[in-house]
Amino acid sequence: MILTAENYFSPENQLAYMGSSQFKAFMACPAAALAEIRGEYRQEETTALLVGSYVDAYFEGTLDVFKAKHPTLFKKDGGLKSDYVQAEQIIQRIERDEMFMRYMAGEKQVIMTGEIAGVPFKIKVDSFHQGRVIVDMKIIKDLEDIWSPAEGHRVPYWQFWGYDCQGAIYREIVRQNTGDTLPFMIAAATKQKTTRMQIGQIDPGRLDYCLDIVRHEAPRFATMKRGEIEAERCEQCDYCAETAVLSEIVEYREAG
Repeated sequence: MILTAENYFSPENQLAYMGSSQFKAFMACPAAALAEIRGEYRQEETTALLVGSYVDAYFEGTLDVFKAKHPTLFKKDGGLKSDYVQAEQIIQRIERDEMFMRYMAGEKQVIMTGEIAGVPFKIKVDSFHQGRVIVDMKIIKDLEDIWSPAEGHRVPYWQFWGYDCQGAIYREIVRQNTGDTLPFMIAAATKQKTTRMQIGQIDPGRLDYCLDIVRHEAPRFATMKRGEIEAERCEQCDYCAETAVLSEIVEYREAG
């Protein structure tokens, strides 16, 4: 099957291919990731996520379709709710910045496929500058470092959200399709009252490190998708809480 914008996220293609978001979901909780692929679980579409998706849809040229699919964006009088008025303000701020717009002026939503460690992967690049650079736009809370329980300290936002792993996957699949090993850039804009913007390049050495992680973990996740091994539960996420089964009594004792 040829991948298109219309079938990119279809259940069949989510099962047949791994993408960067799916890989990150498996890294967080394999059980939840697999349940979502099988249609047994769906993460809540929060307002924060929808604001980012609104801006994404604008730059993809699919905003009218996005609005039609999300009537909750609108008030009873037909106007946009305040959160999505903010999305419009983010768009206007981005369009005033020449450098940001230059990086977003590549070929839009370029779909490519390939394999990493024998696992089929798919990518969809926000702004592809042939032979020059891969650009992914992110609409985020802010540009500050974020506390990582796994690391025990604050880490850059791009590391916390796994954008380095995404970059490693994108760079490798682009290389397989074009022969070019290109820089991976993030064009970030924030949801703060006054939008901040930043163009950042993830260090190639970091992408090499993350690609090694993908090569190591992707085959194991693929066997989970095929039902050959059990998908582990993290026991920390909403899916694990929703599907937890009590099996023991916890004894309460006074501290100290």
